[in-house]
Amino acid sequence: MPVCVNGHDSADDEYCDVCGLAFAAPEAPAAPVPEPAPEPAPAAHPCPACGAPVEGRFCESCGHDSLAAPPEPAPQSAAGDRKEATGTFAVLVTADRAYYDTVRAEGGSGADPVEFPPFCPERRFPLRGKQMSIGRRSVSRGILPDIDLTGPPEDAGVSRMHALLVADDTGTWSIVDMDSANGTYLGNSRAPLKPNTPHPLADGDTVHLGAWTTLTLIRE
Repeated sequence: MPVCVNGHDSADDEYCDVCGLAFAAPEAPAAPVPEPAPEPAPAAHPCPACGAPVEGRFCESCGHDSLAAPPEPAPQSAAGDRKEATGTFAVLVTADRAYYDTVRAEGGSGADPVEFPPFCPERRFPLRGKQMSIGRRSVSRGILPDIDLTGPPEDAGVSRMHALLVADDTGTWSIVDMDSANGTYLGNSRAPLKPNTPHPLADGDTVHLGAWTTLTLIRE
C-alpha cells in the first residue's frame, strides 16, 4: 500500500485517500550516455610531388610536406610530348689563324684586303630564345645583330646580316646562312652552306665566316 509524503496509507496508488495529494511518479531510469564515435581516419590523397598515396602530413615515399606549396611542374612544349633542352648554350667568338691562312691560300675574297688582327680577345654570347642573328651592326640600315661582330677588331668579310642561329623545340641549335657575300662554313669543310637552310649543330661544333672569324657552340 503506498504511503503519501504526509504519512497517510492509501489504497489508491495515484492520489492519497486521506489528503488527496498526488503521489510522485517514479523516476525513469536515466538513459545511457552513448560513447562518442571514433574519429574517422583521414582519407588518403595523392602526394603532389610524387603521386604516392598520403594519409598524414608527410609523404612516406618522398617526404614532401603537404602543407608546403606544391612543386612547380616540369616545363613542356606546346605539343605536350616534347621536352625542352637541358642546359644552355653560348657561342664563343675567336680569331682563327689556321682558317685565315686557308682562306688566303685559296684567294678568297673574304681575306683580301683583310689582315689578321694582332690581338683579338675571345667574346662570348649566351644563346637565348629561339633565334640569334649574326653580323655587323649598321645603325643607318637598322641592322642590330644579336651576335654583333662589329669589333674592334673588325672582320670586313662578315656581312652585315650574315647568318642566324635558330633553336627547335628540342633545344637543338642550327646555323642558317642568310645568303651572305662570302659564305658560311661548318667545321673543316670548305664547301659553303646552302643559304636559308638550317644545319644542326652539336656541342663543340665550329662555324667559320668572313676572313678569320670562328664561332664555337659550347654548352654551359
